[in-house]
Amino acid sequence: MEAKKKYFMDCHLAGRMYHEADEVWDKLKVGTKVELVREADNRYDPNAVMVCYNDQENDEQVCLGYVPRNQNNTIALLMDMGYADIFECRINQIDERAHPEQQVHLTVKIMKKEVI
Repeated sequence: MEAKKKYFMDCHLAGRMYHEADEVWDKLKVGTKVELVREADNRYDPNAVMVCYNDQENDEQVCLGYVPRNQNNTIALLMDMGYADIFECRINQIDERAHPEQQVHLTVKIMKKEVI
C-alpha cells in the first residue's frame, strides 16, 4: 500500500506573539489542522508563508504566525509554482510554559497527487 502523505518538515510557529493566536488559543490542540497561505507581498520576507487557523465557529481565518524564515524557501517556491494544495500542516506540540516563539510546533506533510 502506497502512502497518501509523507513527512516533509517540522518547525515552530514564528511570530506567534505578533498575531491572533491568543484569540483562538483554547481551540488549538495537538493534531489541529492549520492552513499554509503564501504571502508573496510580505515586506519583511519575500518567501513568507503564513500559518492560519480556520475558525469555523466564527467563519473566519485567523493568522497564527508564520513558517520560520530559515525554513520557508522550499514551501514558498512550491506554492508559487502552483503546488499549494500538496501541503498538510498540523500542530504537533503546544507548550504554554515555553517562550511564545517556541510554544507551538508544526508538522508539514506532502500529500500524494491523485493521477487521473
